[in-house]
Amino acid sequence: MNRSMKVRKAALHGVLGAIALASITALAQDRPARPGRVILDEAPLDKVVRYSHSDVTALFRRAYNEHLGVVRMLEGGEFNVNIRHFQDVTPESFSMLTHPDTIDVWVVQEGTGTIAIGGERVGDRYVGTEEFTVGVGDLVFIPAGIPHGVKESKLLTFFNIRFPEHRN
Repeated sequence: MNRSMKVRKAALHGVLGAIALASITALAQDRPARPGRVILDEAPLDKVVRYSHSDVTALFRRAYNEHLGVVRMLEGGEFNVNIRHFQDVTPESFSMLTHPDTIDVWVVQEGTGTIAIGGERVGDRYVGTEEFTVGVGDLVFIPAGIPHGVKESKLLTFFNIRFPEHRN
């Protein structure tokens, strides 16, 4: 394994470790966000934050019960830790996102779905996308600048860790 891969692996382990070490005190500080979204807390620079398994489970249930597309567990400006939740997405209703300077890492926790990656925007559609199915336990790494979206799913919930790409 070359140095670059070791650095990426260490960074991914650190980010995933942050999820395991996040604090439920954030739940008391909900702030409104765009419809279908909630921001729980700012990511601190001076302390560890921990969410227990039962806290995370409750947040997943909240996303489902309240039809929240995004539960932003930690907001850090250039980086954030989210629960993303999709229900009843069809090829006719899906949309793609592109983050020019941030990397997305998705860790699927519930359900299955078809993901569309890449392609070219032509009008209001993307053509030439690569599509694949994801399910519980899958990890998807999406480099900065790559269009991506959930194209079809009855139910799909995943951790979404977003952080800056400093090489661009």
